[in-house]
Amino acid sequence: MKKPLLLASLLSLFLIGCSSTPIVDVSKPAGPSASNDENDLDLASLRDPNNILSKRSIYFDYDKDTVKAEYKDLLAAHAKYVASHPKAKMTLTGNTDDRGSREYNVSLGQKRSVSVKKSMNVLGAQDTQIETVSFGEERADTNCKDDACYGKDRRVDISYEKE
Repeated sequence: MKKPLLLASLLSLFLIGCSSTPIVDVSKPAGPSASNDENDLDLASLRDPNNILSKRSIYFDYDKDTVKAEYKDLLAAHAKYVASHPKAKMTLTGNTDDRGSREYNVSLGQKRSVSVKKSMNVLGAQDTQIETVSFGEERADTNCKDDACYGKDRRVDISYEKE
């Protein structure tokens, strides 16, 4: 009876004495720059004026929250970017012109930002990477006198967290 007990004790001591060695990913360079968010997120492509990702506004028709077909490529590019960069987080900010009540404009701005978010979700962006916000008419040009000017206020702006 003492032999199995001695064998079990020795095996336990052996296992306790063993330590594991952490696995190191040799495909990434060591050091603080290895986990640098700027490198992980490829912010240079977001800032390059020749890259479609530098375009950040989607414009809407008066009193509408439907994304126009002309913005399909822009939305696809941003959706692809966040889908390929899991750490990326964006904010979609809905805006309106200053016509209509404050409450209505906040609601319309939110509907616009949600509409853009849904389009990006369909194109591969994860829900958790996108926050929607509405400023309504808060950022509107109060000196507008014609539709061309008002049209600049009816938009959703894209911004990235680490930018």
